Amino acid sequence: MLQIHQFPCLSDNYGYLAHDPASGETACIDTPDAAEYLKQADAKGWKITHIWNTHWHPDHAGGNTAIKDATGALIVAPKEVERLSAIDLVVSHGDKVELGDFTADIIDVGGHTNGHIAYHLPEAGIAFVGDAVFALGCGRMFEGQPDQFWASLQRIKALPPETMLYCAHEYTAANAKFAVHADPENGELLQYADEIADKRSRGEWTVPMPLGRELATNPFLRADDPSLQARWGGTEPAQTFAA
Repeated sequence: MLQIHQFPCLSDNYGYLAHDPASGETACIDTPDAAEYLKQADAKGWKITHIWNTHWHPDHAGGNTAIKDATGALIVAPKEVERLSAIDLVVSHGDKVELGDFTADIIDVGGHTNGHIAYHLPEAGIAFVGDAVFALGCGRMFEGQPDQFWASLQRIKALPPETMLYCAHEYTAANAKFAVHADPENGELLQYADEIADKRSRGEWTVPMPLGRELATNPFLRADDPSLQARWGGTEPAQTFAA
């Protein structure tokens, strides 16, 4: 089985190390804090062999050079990451990358930034989605357009509902407040929000999360739902998403 080591870093980021025991290969999923990633890998006894970036923001690719200098890791990233570091393998939608015996499909999830990608590992039942989608939220639309971002979310929605989504930040409590405002009659959402408040009161993480639950509760994934369209306006889902 693919092993995922999750740990907090910076103020609200999550760091992830993906490790294939058979090959011994280990990938950093983004690099918000190089020193913390190196520390965590050392504690696990794992040698970092790859860096997989989702997008170019410094809290996702800012540690690339330091980690590569320390480990010689292969940097796999969308072209936009060239703003921060050299890239060994530029990838885009439809490409595949390997980590030992596991293969990740590259999915275009642009909108938060242009060129943002996700890594879907179907054999492991997981997807690393960066800032494209969060528990009960999605990334702020810095560079993309609403129709582009909605198309990206459609690609995430098309994954198997049991897929576990590993997003990059612990934003869930704040997202839940807006989600309840956006969709106040969604009983499953209200229950989810209560569970989140309880978890966070104990300092527990809310990530990863199953896609199936997000499909039922995350308003940004439900812009094609007639009740949300009636509440927020728009004759097309992208318009409702924008609203």
